[in-house]
Amino acid sequence: MSHCDLDVKTVFNIGYSSIQDFKVTLSEENINLKTLRDLCFNGIPFEGGIRAVCWKILLNYLPLDQTLWESSLKKQRDVYCQFLKELIIQPGITKADLGQSREDVTMEDHPLNPNPDSRWNTYFKDNEILLQIDKDVRRLYPDMAFFQRPTEYPCQLILDPQNDYETLRRRIEQTTLKAQTVNRNRSGVTNVSSPGKALNLYPSNEYEVLPNGSEAHWEVVERILFIYAKLNPGIAYVQGMNEIVGPIYYTFATDPNSQWKEHAEADTFFCFTNLMSENRDNFIKSLDDSQCGITYKMESVYSMLKDKDLELYLKLEEQNIKPQYFTFRWLTLLLSQEFLLPDVIRIWDTLFSDEGRFNFLILVCCAMLILIRENLLAGDFTVNMRFLQDYPISDVHTILTKAKELQDNS
Repeated sequence: MSHCDLDVKTVFNIGYSSIQDFKVTLSEENINLKTLRDLCFNGIPFEGGIRAVCWKILLNYLPLDQTLWESSLKKQRDVYCQFLKELIIQPGITKADLGQSREDVTMEDHPLNPNPDSRWNTYFKDNEILLQIDKDVRRLYPDMAFFQRPTEYPCQLILDPQNDYETLRRRIEQTTLKAQTVNRNRSGVTNVSSPGKALNLYPSNEYEVLPNGSEAHWEVVERILFIYAKLNPGIAYVQGMNEIVGPIYYTFATDPNSQWKEHAEADTFFCFTNLMSENRDNFIKSLDDSQCGITYKMESVYSMLKDKDLELYLKLEEQNIKPQYFTFRWLTLLLSQEFLLPDVIRIWDTLFSDEGRFNFLILVCCAMLILIRENLLAGDFTVNMRFLQDYPISDVHTILTKAKELQDNS
């Protein structure tokens, strides 16, 4: 078994509040949010699906009043089914109809219609987003077999053989073939590349498509991101969102309770949407330099470091190591690229449970710098950049303990 394929439950069995404490708190009809936050801050057990339930509460998907859970979940999951019908199935049926050879095709239905509001123009724009999502989700946690495996609960609405429509899978296959042979750049000039390149659509180490009737976990993640992009045209899809949805989906799709696991797709979509509502400004370039943008947050890491460890701050300043060289990825992707998935999930237990979760993230980043201060004080620019872009400490318990210490001494 590779270290990347370790089950989350085998990695963290220390430092938790007791499972019994969680069970008592979660058994109350009206859950006490402060008590739950305090418990989750120290790490949430995997056993009994406790982590998945806690994340759903902390990400404002499940109400604190448990008597409302059943009706709330049914409503949300029905809404998600409607999104599938309206944003994937219906456009696919329309495309199948429009693609047929007909003599009565109107200009509105014509693929070359220049009108930016035409159905075809929307279809082609969506395909650009879909191809970017597809490329990214195929590379999601390549060291783990999980995302390549078939889900136990493929979406019947999507895979129903009675539905004669163009699926996302089919759209990608067709669009990729065309895109590989005809590449249009931004100025409108078309370059025709060798058709031979179209045969090797993806490198061999990327995910293969499963046979009809089953779908891999990465395809479910792809669908979640595509629907999010359609519903949020102002931000659509930005590379890196796949790294945020991945750990949430993994947590829900490995829930030992099959009644929850069966709805991992819809539940992930809403939890991801809620998390992005707090984090989306990091992905909007026009807000980069505003107080809610990523630049301000990156500079906050250095401001805090200056306050907590002036010597280290001055060393990084002297070497002209700017915060954007490494904290952009740390902050935007919530450290999901810096650690193995089980460790990321443990960090997120604490982040999600902290009321000012993104303020605590800045504390974690500052703690990461202070914990390798001796290395950084001794290193030159090249050595230090290597430390910061490939962080050397893997024990996240140490990092979180240091971050809490910084918080308590503020």
